[in-house]
Amino acid sequence: MKVRVSVLLLILMAMCGQAAEKPNIILIMADDLGFSDLGSYGGEIETPNIDKLAANGLKFTQFYNTGRCCPTRASLMTGLYPHQAGIGHMIGTSPNKLYNGELSKKAVTIAEALKLGGYTTYLSGKWHLTAWPNAEDTEQSNWPNNRGFDQFYGTIASIRSYYNPPSLTRDGKMLPPPANKDFYYTEDISKTAVEFIEDHKSDKPFFLYVPHVAPHWPIQAPESAIDKYQERYEVGWDKLAEVRKKKMIELGLIDKKWKYPKRNAESLAWDEVKPEYKKWYARRMATFAAMVDIMDSGVGQIMDSLKKKNILENTIVIFLSDNGGCAEEIGPKGRAKNFPLETRDGRKIRLGNDPAIMPGPEDTYATYGQEWAGFSNTPFREFKSFNHEGGITTPLVIYWKGKVRQGLTHDLGHVIDILPTCLDLAGVDYPEIHKGNKIIPVEGKSLVKLFTDEQRKGHDAIYFEHEGNRAIRQGKWKLVRKYKDQWELFNMETDRLETKNLITKKPEIANELLKKYTAWTKKAGVQEWIGNQTGIGGKSHLWKKD
Repeated sequence: MKVRVSVLLLILMAMCGQAAEKPNIILIMADDLGFSDLGSYGGEIETPNIDKLAANGLKFTQFYNTGRCCPTRASLMTGLYPHQAGIGHMIGTSPNKLYNGELSKKAVTIAEALKLGGYTTYLSGKWHLTAWPNAEDTEQSNWPNNRGFDQFYGTIASIRSYYNPPSLTRDGKMLPPPANKDFYYTEDISKTAVEFIEDHKSDKPFFLYVPHVAPHWPIQAPESAIDKYQERYEVGWDKLAEVRKKKMIELGLIDKKWKYPKRNAESLAWDEVKPEYKKWYARRMATFAAMVDIMDSGVGQIMDSLKKKNILENTIVIFLSDNGGCAEEIGPKGRAKNFPLETRDGRKIRLGNDPAIMPGPEDTYATYGQEWAGFSNTPFREFKSFNHEGGITTPLVIYWKGKVRQGLTHDLGHVIDILPTCLDLAGVDYPEIHKGNKIIPVEGKSLVKLFTDEQRKGHDAIYFEHEGNRAIRQGKWKLVRKYKDQWELFNMETDRLETKNLITKKPEIANELLKKYTAWTKKAGVQEWIGNQTGIGGKSHLWKKD
């Protein structure tokens, strides 16, 4: 294992008149946050703390995730495509038995690599990289403390309740339901992250990973936080989407010349919704917005702790989302595995998206639905789990006071780039062998050069596959296909919103991209998907005018 100080890191430090001290690294990730939900990306949700980072840092317009929660986490943590990292579908055995989702021992995490370079490592939030509960993993070999993290507080599995989250754990020990009646998981994630920073007394630099669960469903938030947004969303998604588009053009995020895609075939126009259901619809988005607002407050608390400890100038902060807005609808019997059916005080949970149930309280379990998901992904097509831009485009903000330039970058990047970026900052080489395992060569490329320059030697192409949805992006061209549909080809310079399919006009380009994609699937271990996909939408007709 070699440890080196990168030339660029030396230059950055020299520019600021400082010795080549390894920076602290804070990586914060939202869950199911759409591209335009943040204020700094065009949204009306109040996110002043993240927006401040964006205004004083580097903001990406073409950065990609893998379209789904745990595959993105696998790529983020390892610098590999999710199939290589062991998460070809989701955690556990996929419904069609093609994949057994478990973080691979042939992959090294950011935390494992940084520890080799002298870092102390912390995690506060959602792990979601090993099955839970899992009788075959009783030794917890893939839990955070055994994958490089010195201290961990959070959930092993995905979110099931913000008031009583199952799989809540501290350093390998399962915790009982929170006794504090005012407990709210998002706030606790931020609180613990701040405690990690404040309690860090070592001369070593630290890596802090803060993977939030917000605003992933179930949409739950304190009443006062929801009330702040209720009236704001009663004008409906159509008018608000137009406001977002206008702001995004002003911010330079999208081109006013691009043609906007048609509404999703199953989604309603706001005017089609029965009047008696509009307050309920508004409440769904108001709850979602409240969840984002609370997460943003936590980012502010983290930044305040850095200032109080006088370490802000030697700390880089990275913020992104794991995928686009989620269009899943939930019926009265729909719930995720291991979700508690009663509140902590014994009340029955009211399940499903039902206009008689206003979401938010601990005894509710709902989603915000396909219309608001499309709104979150404004102006892009499709949703979480798809490989059109609405599913895979992530807001990415990188802030490092005095060392990262301010403004936009249109560089083409992917979550696999985060690990090599962190290692580059820390002056740590990617290991070939770790704990006796031969490690798969890293796929990502460092973003560090972009901190002071407008260009880097980036990817020849980047690739996507989830549940049979697939895509390849190379330069200005994108070849994309929904499962069981036909391939589509788009020129992303003139049509990033994917409205004009050029596959019949440019067959030679499509064929060349398809060859590259096919070669990648063999290299990455992608299996040909069979069976069903995760269901989305499908209930809007219940609330449509006759």
